[in-house]
Amino acid sequence: MGLVGAGVQARTQLLGLSRIFKIDHVVVSDRSLESAIAFEKDSKAFLECDYFPTTNPKEACDCDILVTATPARQPSSGNPGSSLEHISTPSGGRQRKARTGITLTWNSKVVVDDILQAVHSGEVNVPISEGVMRQEDIYAQIGEILVGRKLGRISQEEITIFDSTGLGIQDVATSFVIYKRALEMGKGIKLRLS
Repeated sequence: MGLVGAGVQARTQLLGLSRIFKIDHVVVSDRSLESAIAFEKDSKAFLECDYFPTTNPKEACDCDILVTATPARQPSSGNPGSSLEHISTPSGGRQRKARTGITLTWNSKVVVDDILQAVHSGEVNVPISEGVMRQEDIYAQIGEILVGRKLGRISQEEITIFDSTGLGIQDVATSFVIYKRALEMGKGIKLRLS
């Protein structure tokens, strides 16, 4: 797995993906080598594997799974069979232009969490507004794949890109499941709202 960015978002992405995939090694790139090394130290608390801290984002791009969790402007690319996860940042789409220009013009399967939101503020925003990509080129919303309306990866050579802008409804649904489980397990602290 490759990560461009070594902040909190990158750690949570690694934590989540490590629950689904067997991750043998992690290449983590950050402008600060100290941050990449700190990422390794922190992440070993939940994932023991080989870590390769670097300041060169291209080294992180040569992985099966690539997560860009940074507002950096460098482009990200991958190999046939790669899965790229773009975690959008609150910065404007113009700042992300260089990061998305290469990956979104490939012959890849682009998936978003919500088409209208992604077109407005996601990684696909700039290529669509500049005519490099059309809204119709977005293959699916993640929910369509999860419920079986559309297929996910269909070949080992296919490159998939997930443009995650994040949805409030996902946060609410996740929070409710956590709340119910905490009640069932007798965990947590009850707060009185007054």
